[in-house]
Amino acid sequence: MAEAEHKLANGKTRIDFQTAPDAYRHWKLAVEGDAATLTMDVDENAGLFEGYQLKLNSYDLGVDIELADALLRLRFEHPSVKTVVMRSGKERVFCAGANIRMLAGASHAHKVNFCKFTNETRNYVEDASEVSGIKTLCVVNGTAAGGGYELALTADHIMLVDDGTAAVSLPEVPLLAVLPGTGGLTRVVDKRKVRRDHADVFCTIEEGIRGKRAQQWRLVDELAPQSKLTEKVAERVQALASSSSRNGPQKGVTLTRVARTFSGDDIVYSSLKVSIDRAARIANIMVIGPEAAPPASVAAMLEQGAQFWPLRIARELDDAILHLRNNEFEIGTFVFRSEGDAALVRAYDEFLLAQKDNWFAHEILHLWKRVLKRLDVTSRTIVAMIEPGSCFAGTFAEIAFAADRSYMLIGQMEGDNRPPARIVLCGTNFGPYPMSNGLTRLQSRYLGDPGQLDELKGMQGEGIEADEAEELGLVTFAADDIDWNDEVRVFLEERASFSPDCLTGLEANLRFVGPETMETKIFARLTAWQNWIFQRPNAVGEEGALRRYGTGRKPNFDMRRV
Repeated sequence: MAEAEHKLANGKTRIDFQTAPDAYRHWKLAVEGDAATLTMDVDENAGLFEGYQLKLNSYDLGVDIELADALLRLRFEHPSVKTVVMRSGKERVFCAGANIRMLAGASHAHKVNFCKFTNETRNYVEDASEVSGIKTLCVVNGTAAGGGYELALTADHIMLVDDGTAAVSLPEVPLLAVLPGTGGLTRVVDKRKVRRDHADVFCTIEEGIRGKRAQQWRLVDELAPQSKLTEKVAERVQALASSSSRNGPQKGVTLTRVARTFSGDDIVYSSLKVSIDRAARIANIMVIGPEAAPPASVAAMLEQGAQFWPLRIARELDDAILHLRNNEFEIGTFVFRSEGDAALVRAYDEFLLAQKDNWFAHEILHLWKRVLKRLDVTSRTIVAMIEPGSCFAGTFAEIAFAADRSYMLIGQMEGDNRPPARIVLCGTNFGPYPMSNGLTRLQSRYLGDPGQLDELKGMQGEGIEADEAEELGLVTFAADDIDWNDEVRVFLEERASFSPDCLTGLEANLRFVGPETMETKIFARLTAWQNWIFQRPNAVGEEGALRRYGTGRKPNFDMRRV
């Protein structure tokens, strides 16, 4: 994280989400044949901020940034890897969870965004198994507490060393007066099918559960004596590999650093620009279409590597979202615009869909799925402005469909000779990019009118102008050039006048319609309650559990149920 100490235009230190294996301080990634090992060996003196040590493999955001990077590289740089062994580099401890000193000293905004990024990273372990065939074995060689056990829960198989001391636990309730905020409760009962009464016992004892009981209660899958651990791990890796669908080549695509330039309140990438208006509390985000047609073959696509346009802009958008989320708390609205040739954007989508059985195209489509999901769960108002010269087609149209509101200009602006704005649909709008609820954004949009989807599928490739887009329900409002500026200005000023807390709750509730999944529970239910609980005096007050942890003094709780 070489740029972590750089300052923002507002004077704050910037958290950087870019890293690489040669810069890791907390993880070691080793690849041998079709198996990889991710060893967690946290440098206790390399915390993201000052004021705490990362003892006992406890983690902060910096540790998770490295893990997220390693997971992405396994998918793109090592397409032959079928299994990952996740283990600790320290004796008798797997991971003690999120660092408590860090949580006690962090701002509320940082805690919430830390939990959200950790949630996303945990989900990506499971996504890699489900759609890419990368199976994960977690070897718990000691204490796996709180977030440490939550990390283990993401694996396909949990192996617990049966030595009388190794244990799994979710001790947040008795120790810290908070909840397992990165999906612990949900994964215990929804994924591992632990009985509710057993889960109640498990989540309210500090010491955790060991050995046979941990296996009987479904908290782990397998026990292994220390004397046979190497043998047992090898057997399990082989079994997991045999269940993997992955069949990529030995050589993948190197993920070079995302190029960007910070200049005042602007961030410039190759195909994306961010301009911050601090007075209005708005981030204007311009996504830029490709300049050339897609390559003629898979070989040509692979030759472009990390500079292949769909991969390059997906990584740039992901970096921009994370930067704004974690460094610009006072920016409440993301206004998305686009510029470029919609036909070229659609051509790249169709190329990827045609090559979806190729490992590289497959991973790019699923990266876009995850980036769009990250946008969905970002607690900012999301707006799309669809104007002449825009290219909201296919994948870019998904950004508009993810918006809380979309405005589309009818016709042209006076003096502007660019053709009227159009939305262009293609196959990427009807399946490859499901939301956390398992539905596409168009399915979610037309939940009350599913027949509309059939009509839209028949309109793929057509340029849909503003009046028709509004009639079809693809945009919120269409306005002509006479009303455009006033309508947009009034909306943005009104939005900026509302309580940010109310807007966060409003938007999160409205975005995820229809079925509830484990993923929507993790982001909606758990993070909402974590958001509330992390502000309660019982947790963060001067006499609260987080403040008094490790001092020898018991917390003083307000015992009223509210």
